[in-house]
Amino acid sequence: MKIIHPVSSAFTASSALGAAKTTLLEPWGLSENHLSGALATIASRQIDYADLYFQFSRNENWSLDEGIVKAGSYGISQGVGVRAISGEKTAFAYSDALTSEAIQSCAQTVRSIAHQGNQQKPIQLASSTQTASLYTPNDPVSSLGAADKVALLERLDQLARAADPRIVQVMAGLGADYDVVLIATSDGRLSADIRPLVRLSITVIAEKNGRREVGNSGGGGRVDLAYFTDELLQHYVNEAVHSALINLEAAPAPAGEMTVVLGAGWPGILLHEAVGHGLEGDFNRKGTSVFSNRIGERVAAPGVTVVDDGTISNRRGSLNIDDEGNPTQRNVLIEDGVLKGYMQDHLNAGLMGVPVTGNGRRESFAHVPMPRMTNTYMLAGQHNPEEIIASVKNGLYAANFGGGQVDITSGKFVFSASEAYRIENGKLTQPVKGATLIGNGADALNRIQLIGNNLELDSGVGTCGKDGQSVPVGVGMPTVRIDGLTVGGTA
Repeated sequence: MKIIHPVSSAFTASSALGAAKTTLLEPWGLSENHLSGALATIASRQIDYADLYFQFSRNENWSLDEGIVKAGSYGISQGVGVRAISGEKTAFAYSDALTSEAIQSCAQTVRSIAHQGNQQKPIQLASSTQTASLYTPNDPVSSLGAADKVALLERLDQLARAADPRIVQVMAGLGADYDVVLIATSDGRLSADIRPLVRLSITVIAEKNGRREVGNSGGGGRVDLAYFTDELLQHYVNEAVHSALINLEAAPAPAGEMTVVLGAGWPGILLHEAVGHGLEGDFNRKGTSVFSNRIGERVAAPGVTVVDDGTISNRRGSLNIDDEGNPTQRNVLIEDGVLKGYMQDHLNAGLMGVPVTGNGRRESFAHVPMPRMTNTYMLAGQHNPEEIIASVKNGLYAANFGGGQVDITSGKFVFSASEAYRIENGKLTQPVKGATLIGNGADALNRIQLIGNNLELDSGVGTCGKDGQSVPVGVGMPTVRIDGLTVGGTA
């Protein structure tokens, strides 16, 4: 697939900054001088770095069950997070009151992390020079009226029930978020971003002869609700219904060590969990990742290239700037099997003596940033997917995934396949249910034998959790063949 990276946009960083000031500063009588003053207060102690993170968020969620839109919620939050860094120590305070008194109080609190020593001096803020915008800063919450949002979910329900008489239950959810952020830093940077985000999900339950099975689908991105056309709704329905009906016919999954072929797209969640987290800077600085101190070493099979890219237009995991005000980047983590680098935020990059990579992310103003993924995927190879399937005499094809767990320190993972098939003599045969993939992320990377030419990104549904914080992310991969992977099954 083609990854689109914009080179220009009519909505520039200065436009975002003006909108952010109007939303976050002016209603409270704040100006850049108040921000500079708070940063100078912190800098009066021996700190290495400080920042202010202002955020306004508006969100709305609707849910449908049993053919009826039964629940809807609407929320607004706003506030500022104030952080100071001194060596390995971080002090953090936040307030949901955007007043000069509250900001100064937070500044006084966090500067206590450091000893006396520096004299207070003015900090001159300069606006970001970023010019490209990855998404249109429309407010998705107001892009459709309430009646139209209800009608959209009802349309999804009708399409699913009409798809097959075995569909007995439909559940759907629609969410829209609108964030405005403004970031001021002690090194004089002032930047802003306006972030739309939407997500639509559908779950169907199919029944046959007393047996019930579930199918899921959905998508979204940094767009408004006009994104969900009738054609796209039908696509989500088709995927969910197909998955549920396939599982109605599924036999118990085989167990043992075997060749496994992973499908393209959402199965990249295994790459995200089993490999991606191990490449985040904090785990490697502390030496707790299986990839620690291995830059320049071979960590994967030849041909395996893994990228974290926050600069893809309209993607769920993309950001114009990260939550420390740094532009996001396309970071090559593993190239042709060799480890090239880690994802970094300001704290860990400074302590490791490397550049930031635009991966400093936080859930909200009430949370500290940490190194996190954006859109993480494996680049395509040279093989047709059909060729990869045909190369397997006896194995498993995992077309889609449900949940999973990973241990960052050891790299061990367990993932359940939500849609899977036996491969027999190079052909897909019986669908199977209850397949669990068990392995080690670093080991699995080295067991990759064939890489497909069909890179796909997920449809825009991923959310990543770390240390109690959740952020939207994207995943992706081409079809790949992995030899000698352990499959837990019930057969």
